Amino acid sequence: MKTIIHDLGESYDSLLKSKCDNIISADGKYAPCQGCFGCWTKHPAQCYIKDVLQMACRVIGNTDELVIITENCYGAYSPTIKNVLDRSIGVSTPFSTYRGKQMHHTLRYGKKQKLTVYSYGDMTTDEEKTFLYMVERNAINYGFHEFEFRYLANLNELEGVEL
Repeated sequence: MKTIIHDLGESYDSLLKSKCDNIISADGKYAPCQGCFGCWTKHPAQCYIKDVLQMACRVIGNTDELVIITENCYGAYSPTIKNVLDRSIGVSTPFSTYRGKQMHHTLRYGKKQKLTVYSYGDMTTDEEKTFLYMVERNAINYGFHEFEFRYLANLNELEGVEL
C-alpha cells in the first residue's frame, strides 16, 4: 500500500490519486496536534480531534511506502506537512527499544518498505543537507527500511517523476 502526503493543493489530488492507495492533503483544514499523547495511551493510533486527520496514524502506520511532497521551509517540511506528521505520532508506542544501536520508540505497525520525500522551492546546499539528515532520521523513527530525498528545482519536474 502506498500513501502520499502533499501540500500542493486540491488541484493535484486527482493527478496523485492514480499513483497511490491513500492521499493525505496537507491543506491546513484541520487542527494542529494538542500534545495530549492520547493517541499513544488512551485510544491507540486514533487522535481525539474529530477531523480529517483523526485516523492519520493508522493510515500512515499501515502503509508500505510513504511519499511526502513538500515545499522547502528552511531545510524542513512545510508547516502543514509538519502538522500532519505531528498528528501521526501514534504510529509508535510510548515504549522504547534499540534500533540501529540507538534508542527509538517501538513501532505499533512494524517495519515498512520506503520513505520518499520530494521537496520543491528554493533550497541552499546547507538546507539540502539538513533536509536529507531529517528524512534519514524520520525513516528510522517511522520504521522504514530505506529512504530517498529528492530536491525538485521546479514543481513541473514532479510530472516526470515515478511516484
